[in-house]
Amino acid sequence: MEGSQLQRLVEVMDQLRSPGGCPWDAEQTHESLLKYLLEESYEFVDAVQSGNRTDMREELGDVLLQVYFHARIAEDDLDDPFSIEDVAESIADKLIRRHPHVFAGVEVRDSAEVLQNWEEIKKHEKGRTSSLDGIAMAQPALPLIEKLLYRASKYGVDVVTPTAIDMDKQADESGVGEALLTVIAWAHSNGIDAESALRKEAMRLSQQIAATEAR
Repeated sequence: MEGSQLQRLVEVMDQLRSPGGCPWDAEQTHESLLKYLLEESYEFVDAVQSGNRTDMREELGDVLLQVYFHARIAEDDLDDPFSIEDVAESIADKLIRRHPHVFAGVEVRDSAEVLQNWEEIKKHEKGRTSSLDGIAMAQPALPLIEKLLYRASKYGVDVVTPTAIDMDKQADESGVGEALLTVIAWAHSNGIDAESALRKEAMRLSQQIAATEAR
């Protein structure tokens, strides 16, 4: 990696975290940086939605910084240290294992079979026995529901979801939650990414608000 900008980033992060570097950077922990990782990820999503290539490059750099920052913090752990090289090795090995149709001569018919193989390999690697294993329950509710529905279908677990919404009934937390589940399950069963669909509606709504304000 000599001369690589990635190696340069390693060196910059090391200087910032080392004695004589930046006090703020030296004080950060995995926990304190989580909000920035989420914020930068959302800003990259905005850049992709806008189609602005300059913003995409900048925001993707901010996401990359978070990866390198966390890896540099991990180097200082006394019990289980690891580096950005360890992180890169781990993900490269995983990609090779999860793509036997590319690296091990396994034949697949289409991308759907690729995903099916991916899930089976992951299930074996992780020793998972439940469709719930490995799901990040702390993620926002909409993608969490989508993930739960996806896993249930992959593991052959039958789930019963509402099929109708009674808009005349007085709204309460339970009723609203059930209605949202109904819509997300409807989208999932039709191959629609509910998060993407809702985000596009949010963009249209923001444009409508901006146009109204400009009158």
